[in-house]
Amino acid sequence: MKQRMKVDFKKLERAFNPRCIAVVGDKKETDYMWLRSQGTFKGKLYSVQVDSNELEGIKALGVENYKSLLDIPEPVDLVIVAVPRSVTPRILEDCIKKDVAAAHLFTSGFGETDREEGIRLERTLTDLAEQAHFHLIGPNCMGIYNPSVGLRQMMRQATDFTGSVGFISQSGTHAVTFSVEAYLQGIEINKSVSFGNGIVLDSTDYLEYFGNDPCIKAIGMYLEGVKEGNRFLRVLREIAPRKPVVIWKGGRTEEGGRAIASHTGSLAVPQAIWDAAVRQCGAVKVTGMEELLDTLKAILLLPPVYGDGVGIAGGSGGQSVAIADVFAEAGLKVPKLTKESHDKLGTFFLLMGGSYGNPIDPGMNWKEMGRILEILEQDDHVNNLVFLTSGTSRRVAEQREKDMETLIHIRKKTRKPIAVILSSISHEALEATNALTQKLRDEGIPTFVSLERGARALKNTFDYYALRNAMNM
Repeated sequence: MKQRMKVDFKKLERAFNPRCIAVVGDKKETDYMWLRSQGTFKGKLYSVQVDSNELEGIKALGVENYKSLLDIPEPVDLVIVAVPRSVTPRILEDCIKKDVAAAHLFTSGFGETDREEGIRLERTLTDLAEQAHFHLIGPNCMGIYNPSVGLRQMMRQATDFTGSVGFISQSGTHAVTFSVEAYLQGIEINKSVSFGNGIVLDSTDYLEYFGNDPCIKAIGMYLEGVKEGNRFLRVLREIAPRKPVVIWKGGRTEEGGRAIASHTGSLAVPQAIWDAAVRQCGAVKVTGMEELLDTLKAILLLPPVYGDGVGIAGGSGGQSVAIADVFAEAGLKVPKLTKESHDKLGTFFLLMGGSYGNPIDPGMNWKEMGRILEILEQDDHVNNLVFLTSGTSRRVAEQREKDMETLIHIRKKTRKPIAVILSSISHEALEATNALTQKLRDEGIPTFVSLERGARALKNTFDYYALRNAMNM
């Protein structure tokens, strides 16, 4: 059996934090997508293009062009390759001669086509890279995103910040979508990679690299398949107990498995086997982009979730049954409050239009919400506190700021996790709601846009800590 190429993580570090990038083959037909995307790059950017028809457009971007990668007068850390597939072996040979740290091959049309020519070219690239111990990202991928150095996969990605999340994706679309949505929700990326077919560097290599990066506090993954499954699980088992790993696996159905084969050429893994293996390693399984984002948000912001009892306040009486069902169906408990809590609530709570079971319907008691939340937090049956509010009611808007200050006050003195369900956001209230979300995030209180999303995220976080504790026993 052929021995796999050993990864040089110093070279990966250069590729993910480059000082010099070269884009090979960018053209007007794609509006110079790759050169424009690197307009925020803080290092040196070069173009390599031999077509004279493209030179004027490249010059207009203010980028220096060379006809060969070998002519660039300084060391190159990362090469982005966007040439026709037939040209890729020659460009890879130049990358090797230039001693580039890594190359990202955007070009597609290889093994994922299941056609003889694509398979042959992919084998050629693999052999060239492995023989030279060259770090090749892709092909058929969007490569690296590092906002702190301005390295982007697309122009709509934000830059000039340093986050705490690492994201590894076989899909370029999911990589870009995750980065944009995460930023809007206050989940800031440290580094992200889309690796496509992964013919040389695979998901395990990036997982190991991110797992040992002290700046990355949690890792999200979108995978369609893994090579060297035993090695992947071994690395996952080593990383997940000390750094949260949340995995969205594509191809859970027969139809999805067929789509995988034509997307990245990966082999689908039976879902039951995959789920059991991931759980045994201490990672968290999710089934979509929203759940992935919400779970990472909860894990990053909440203190350790060690209990499954949830105290809920803020919904109306008509919602109470539905609220309790949502959290119970997610695998959490909505317990009865202690007699002590009932007695305290009974001293002031007006029952007209409300009730102080769990969930608590405040009815006419909105002005007493601070006292209600304090009592919930002190209840021995309550491990987690969830507050429901909206962005449409004038009454709620007037009371909400006071309630949020109470929540922040409670958060500073308790170890119990606190989350907010902030639903029904009107267009007029969007700016104020975003400011509130940011304020709560800074205080360690995540917000979710629906009961279902909040409940799933809280349960996933509870599962993560349960698994971690079991593995550390």
